[in-house]
Amino acid sequence: MKPIQHVNARTIAAAVQPDYEQAMFIAGGTDCLSILKNDVLPAYPEALVNLKTIPGLEYIREDAAGLRIGALTTLAEIAGSPAVAAQYGCLAEATRSVASPQIRNMGTLGGNLCQDVRCWYYRCSPLTGKNYVCQRKGGRLCYAVAGDNRYQAIMGGKGCFAVCPSDTAVALAALDATLAVQGPEGERSISLQEFYTPLGNTLKPHELVAEVRIPRPLEGARQTFLKFRLRKAIDFALVSVASVITLEKGVCKDARIALGAVAPAPVRASEAEAGLRGKNIDGARAEEAALTALVGARPLKMNAYKVEIAKTLVKRAILACTAVA
Repeated sequence: MKPIQHVNARTIAAAVQPDYEQAMFIAGGTDCLSILKNDVLPAYPEALVNLKTIPGLEYIREDAAGLRIGALTTLAEIAGSPAVAAQYGCLAEATRSVASPQIRNMGTLGGNLCQDVRCWYYRCSPLTGKNYVCQRKGGRLCYAVAGDNRYQAIMGGKGCFAVCPSDTAVALAALDATLAVQGPEGERSISLQEFYTPLGNTLKPHELVAEVRIPRPLEGARQTFLKFRLRKAIDFALVSVASVITLEKGVCKDARIALGAVAPAPVRASEAEAGLRGKNIDGARAEEAALTALVGARPLKMNAYKVEIAKTLVKRAILACTAVA
């Protein structure tokens, strides 16, 4: 690693002050340290601003409006929280699916949401002798389009086809979560759906995610999170699905379905959701919703297999929710 300043922030206000032109926030460090060690970024930061020294950003609080989780809360704490398990089960399942116990003990919710993409062209270290200056690094090309795109986006790719790697983001999208973001100009709220872009996220320079806010689900809502990966441990998702479905006398009152690892952001299957509302749900209806959820898929040369996996997971997620209702 190159010489770098290390700053222990004591307050959020101090952390977001633009004292350095190029600064990076660090909490658990499970992602950013590997990026720095491999010299992945086109511009090396002048300073690492340590957020773990800020008191009061690690909490899980429930009130009448719903759940509030501090950005420094570890994934292990969320996975083991009775409050999360009781009414926000898909988030608990998604968090438990992340990597390994060691990483969940270190990694934070804010870090999981803000982690960088895993595209191997983007992550390729110049130290290997190769340097792909892709669109995320200010170049003109997405090397995966004509190269190895097995794990890239099948929906929503524009310029960059790397997928959002966050498991918690998929569950939070299905739960209609919002993010409280703080920066030099104060606090603002961003919906989870608006947070991601094809080239990163909507954080402005020196902004950070301070809190995740999840509205209380409808009474009787059933939830599940499914993740398909090559190995059951460590691996990032090839496809994931989170669903939150509420039945009333056997009829779907509300449905929310989010797909992960298929696009630069979690994808809400809004048309599939609309097709379920007001209907009795059986295998045929779930299959129809799965087909509808993937209507917009435009796979690249090597990743069409993701379409079939996504359809299967959507159907299974819907049926898993309705089976326990």
